[in-house]
Amino acid sequence: MTNNEALQLFRQTGALLEGHFILRSGLHSRQFFQCAQALQQMPVVEQFGAALAEQLRPLGAVTVISPAMGGLVIGQEVARQLRLRFIFAEKEEGKLVLRRGFKIAPGEQLLVIEDVVTKGGRVQETMDIVRAHQGVVAGVGMVVDRSSGGVNLGVPTVSLIKLDVETFPADQLPPDLAALPPTKPGSK
Repeated sequence: MTNNEALQLFRQTGALLEGHFILRSGLHSRQFFQCAQALQQMPVVEQFGAALAEQLRPLGAVTVISPAMGGLVIGQEVARQLRLRFIFAEKEEGKLVLRRGFKIAPGEQLLVIEDVVTKGGRVQETMDIVRAHQGVVAGVGMVVDRSSGGVNLGVPTVSLIKLDVETFPADQLPPDLAALPPTKPGSK
């Protein structure tokens, strides 16, 4: 799947939004990838999952882990396509943790799968959880890399869409963006 093919699926499903958005990172942007809109369509989930699985298969992982909420649907699909175990990290007191009896064995090879990455904070938190349990992060996969490859996670990283989307700190908004009311459509 090419970058343009993946972008086209986002446009067809209404998942690429234009306006003034406050991202989870606190940065502001003119574009927002509402992956939930694209990932509610199982044929789209299957296409994205297959494309990521194809690129990640050579890394030899045995488990997929995703941060909740955004990474759940695509993470489970990548795991299904690769026939791997799927677990997830979720928030507890504002921090991602491993719960529900999920275990990571020492030396276990895991893929971290997320829907959208801007600065990589939730992916890094998930990688830290894997390493704290003595697992090994074999690689990271994401549907959208909003940094256009600018986030270096230190492991093999795959994305279906690489796009350098302009982001701005709240105190440095360009006049056209400042003139629009901001919305915060993502997860908290």
